[in-house]
Amino acid sequence: MKMITLTTDNYEEQVLENDKPVLVEFWADWCGPCRMLGPVLEQIEAEHGLTIGKLDTDAHPEIMARYGVMAVPTMLLFENGEPVKQIVGAKPKRMLVAELGLA
Repeated sequence: MKMITLTTDNYEEQVLENDKPVLVEFWADWCGPCRMLGPVLEQIEAEHGLTIGKLDTDAHPEIMARYGVMAVPTMLLFENGEPVKQIVGAKPKRMLVAELGLA
């Protein structure tokens, strides 16, 4: 699997209509912690089969605003089109795995 690049055009199909859980990372190119988190999320995706999408908040601020995301990186876990968990900030892999209930 490869992380999905989310946009206004594909967000509804890839996240809201997906029958599997989807972790959305709200990130920005200028965000150092976001860049550090990328490889960690790729490992989690590969090891746990979790679908992960990256949403550039500078390019798609309306989606960020829809969920009240105030800081990057923020991750929202969606199940059945609804956000069920929010994680703010870059964290070590083991902490993310635990918080996402993948351990």
